[in-house]
Amino acid sequence: MNLSDLNKVALAMVAPGKGLLAADESTGTIKKRFDAIKVESTEDTRRDYREMLFRSKEAMSKCISGVILYDETIWQKAKDGTPLVKLIEQAGAIPGIKVDEGTQPLPNCPGELVTAGLDKLASRLADYYKQGARFAKWRAVIDIGKDIPSMTAIHVNAHALARYAALCQEAQIVPIVEPEVLMDGDHDIDRCYEVTQRVLNKVFQELRIQRVALEGMILKPNMAISGKKCAKQAPVEEVADKTVRMLRHCVPAAVPGIAFLSGGQSDEEATAHLDAMNRIGGLPWKLTFSYGRALQAAPQKAWSGKVENVGAGQQAFSHRAQMNSLAARGQWKADLETKKAA
Repeated sequence: MNLSDLNKVALAMVAPGKGLLAADESTGTIKKRFDAIKVESTEDTRRDYREMLFRSKEAMSKCISGVILYDETIWQKAKDGTPLVKLIEQAGAIPGIKVDEGTQPLPNCPGELVTAGLDKLASRLADYYKQGARFAKWRAVIDIGKDIPSMTAIHVNAHALARYAALCQEAQIVPIVEPEVLMDGDHDIDRCYEVTQRVLNKVFQELRIQRVALEGMILKPNMAISGKKCAKQAPVEEVADKTVRMLRHCVPAAVPGIAFLSGGQSDEEATAHLDAMNRIGGLPWKLTFSYGRALQAAPQKAWSGKVENVGAGQQAFSHRAQMNSLAARGQWKADLETKKAA
């Protein structure tokens, strides 16, 4: 393992004003997104849609540091025969790959999940590296509900995340470590804070046990935020303050950067929260975005599967990317949302 090279890639992933585009939706997930805009999900439409994003020069070169790809996408070629990985590299961004194989029920823990995909991961990582991937992503899912999460679910998922991270670094690939505490329930922000703190503490304990070099990884956590069904939604400033406090307690300064997931927040909420955190300042790590839906909902709608809408789709993507780029510097303002992207 060459730690100095891993550290260079990790720092480039959280370069000032840049963040990650999570374009790693599974075939099932992207079908749901396409159903919503009345587009049939085929290998070609998925490719055309992602090619549209990767060819958005303005957004890709100025605001996007890297793209998380799905297995299908990393092998695909654009309409003109250029590998999609090359389009990403030509825009100055780093190709990455989602390597987990989704979740399955955790035995003896009703309502809880564990992420699969460690079997044969070492050989898959070697293939992805050859194809151009320089970072990877693995998502663990922790739900909040009555009597959950259990210590078992937290431990098993943290252990798997650390195993994955160690295998990545061995393959000279930067691991994005993503323990997501879901915001689906009716819990308040304090419950989210408490559970996320427990999860992060366990994750970093496991990373140390498995000798993962913290300088060669990126953390992708959820924010401390009220559950979607909670009657009292915490305001932007409270989300920012509590999230930063939680991270200061749990995340070692050796980690180069933290790229948040949007986790079901609206586009503007995700941007506003990131901006408010960066305005706090004086933090040991870079705070940026690794958004899927919060970057893609607008361009998907604008494109709607029509060739003549590619320009509009790219404009919508550029606008969202630009807003989040400003938020990653603590320079976003709400009134910029009403001014259309140039």
